[in-house]
Amino acid sequence: MRKALAVAIGFFTLGVFFRSFVDLGLSFIFFLSLGAALFFIWWSISRHRVIVLFSVALFSAALGIFRYDIADNFGQPPHLQEGHVSAYALVVDESDLRETHANLTVRLFEDGIDSPLSSERVLVVASLHPEFAYGDVISLDGDLVLPKNFTSETGGAEFDYVSYLAKDNIYYEMFYPCVSLVEHNRGNVIKEMLFSFKQHVMANISAVVPEPHASLLGGLVFGAKRSLGDKLLADFRTAGVIHIVVLSGYNVTIVAEAIMRTLSFLPRAIGMSMGGIGIIFFAIMTGGNATIVRASIMALLVVLARATGRVYEITAGLIAAGFLMILANPKILAFDASFQLSFLATLGLVYLAPVIERYFHFMPTRFQLREFALSTVATQIFVLPLLLYKVGQFSTVALFANILILAFVPLTMLFGFLTGMAGFIAPIVSLPLAFVSYALLAYELFVVEMLASLPYASIAVPAIPFAAVVFVYAIYGFVIWRFHHPAEASS
Repeated sequence: MRKALAVAIGFFTLGVFFRSFVDLGLSFIFFLSLGAALFFIWWSISRHRVIVLFSVALFSAALGIFRYDIADNFGQPPHLQEGHVSAYALVVDESDLRETHANLTVRLFEDGIDSPLSSERVLVVASLHPEFAYGDVISLDGDLVLPKNFTSETGGAEFDYVSYLAKDNIYYEMFYPCVSLVEHNRGNVIKEMLFSFKQHVMANISAVVPEPHASLLGGLVFGAKRSLGDKLLADFRTAGVIHIVVLSGYNVTIVAEAIMRTLSFLPRAIGMSMGGIGIIFFAIMTGGNATIVRASIMALLVVLARATGRVYEITAGLIAAGFLMILANPKILAFDASFQLSFLATLGLVYLAPVIERYFHFMPTRFQLREFALSTVATQIFVLPLLLYKVGQFSTVALFANILILAFVPLTMLFGFLTGMAGFIAPIVSLPLAFVSYALLAYELFVVEMLASLPYASIAVPAIPFAAVVFVYAIYGFVIWRFHHPAEASS
């Protein structure tokens, strides 16, 4: 049964991946389904297990292709066209604030403010002021254009920007239209409350912590979309620690564990239930990107395992999280880099770290230096081929940066959150906590800027063919299969 389930999930994923690039029409789905039916009939006669696995594989691949077809056909823009548009729109996500502009994700009302919303989304590039929030109804007057692919400045490869936006059902863009506020609070009530809470906490932090430290803290604690400036973001990329600027799976793990410990005084069932709800709310509040969703699903599975007294297998949790996410949105498999890198990093921790652990005994265990070095090397090795293929940059200082910074991230998140919460009482009450937060953030920024300034801290890599990436991961798979001894994490 486990083998058949593994084959089903694997070939469903393979079908989704194949359909992401090749569309052979419904006849191909029918062909695969027919083949699956024939193999099943053969199995019913012979009862050979291998034959039924062939049937499961073909049918699962057909389902994967069909699932992508559904997403692709229902996601296609039905009626919008390029050209001048004057319409009302609902802001359906948090504003993404950059150094020079704000990105707003909106859905247009079909006729008027009380009419239904269109199915597709539009990415609006607007001025930083006035600011708009999730749930605002705005009026737009400008030109609607189709997005275009572009060439990466670092790797030189073409970035499929059209597919990247399409995975979120965004098929159009508007650049600096005339925008004005019409109405507040037309979004989901729970999301509005969570986003409002986050914004108030961030405002409390900004009142006592200067920039760019406050923006970095917002990214660490809440995944807040605030610009750190192009220069500082480039330094984070050069140092190989860009993952701490946007909320990562590591940060979610810290938050999930903190929630469970905070609620540990409650009866087990109530504590677990509230812990699960807290993780879900946190995922919604932080924007719910692929990395956050993956880590949150795995955290929820841990909660479920503890509540039912079962052993939690991290491999099964990772597979379940990936399958559920692809089932919900099949386009993320091929076109969401954060989804891909997040899963590869977790695979590196689960499978590669135990293989190379023996080579880290020389490092001290104090302050978790050995643990951070091991996890950093394992994840860096595992994501490196795909990262080089997509970005074309290799950070030579990433190992040192991660070892020097990651150990302080939990403390930074704790004191940062406490600073924001204390601000609800009075800014002066939060000052002692803000000093600690500032000191930790200043240290982390110092490490990033110092390492990024070193000669050859980042090296440009020529364009790598995708076949080479697949070959390297095949080697990884063989090495892990040869040397890995499974040691699943239990609850």
